[in-house]
Amino acid sequence: MARQVLVVLVLVLSAIFGAADQYLGSLPGAHLWAAQMPWMTDVSLLSAPWVLLPFLVGATQREPRRAALLGLACTMSALAGYAAMTLSPVEHAELTSTSVAGFIRSSDGVIVGALVTGPLFGWLGYRWHTKRAWLGPLLVAGAFCLEPLARVTAGHGQEIGARTVWVLEVAVGLALAAYAAVATRRHVPDRA
Repeated sequence: MARQVLVVLVLVLSAIFGAADQYLGSLPGAHLWAAQMPWMTDVSLLSAPWVLLPFLVGATQREPRRAALLGLACTMSALAGYAAMTLSPVEHAELTSTSVAGFIRSSDGVIVGALVTGPLFGWLGYRWHTKRAWLGPLLVAGAFCLEPLARVTAGHGQEIGARTVWVLEVAVGLALAAYAAVATRRHVPDRA
C-alpha cells in the first residue's frame, strides 16, 4: 500500500512540476511585479529539467521495467499538469474539447518525444542507481550544458535571452557531471 501511495505522490508532484513550468513562463506578461524578472520565461523554456525528472524518478527504482514505466508516467503526468495550466482560467483559457485538441496538435512533437525520453531516462536513472552506469548522468548533464548552444544553433537563441539562465543551466550540468564522476569512482561493484 505504501508503494502505491508513493507512486501517486510522485505523479502528483510531476503534474505540479509541469503546471509550475507553464505558469512560470506566463508570469512576466501577466503581473507587473513579474515583468521585472524576464528570466522566469527563460527558465520555463528549458528542456533539460524535463529529462532530469524521469532520471531522478528512475533512480529510485530497483527494477528496470518499473523505472522505465514510472519515468514515462511522470513525464506524461508533468505534461498533463502543463496542459491543465495552459488550458485553465488562470491562463485566461477555456477548457473545451476544441482547446484540448488544439493543445495536443500543437504539442504532438513534445508528446512523441516524451514517449521516448520518459522511459529512456527512467531506465538510465535505474542503471545509475543500481550499477553507477555513467551514461545516464552524462546525458542529463549534457542536456543542461548543451541546451543553450542547441537553441542558438536552431535559431531559437532569442527565446532564452538571459545570460544568467544560460550560465546557471550550464553550471547545473557541470555540477551533475562532476557529481556523477565522483560517485562513479567511489562505487565499488558488488562481487557475487
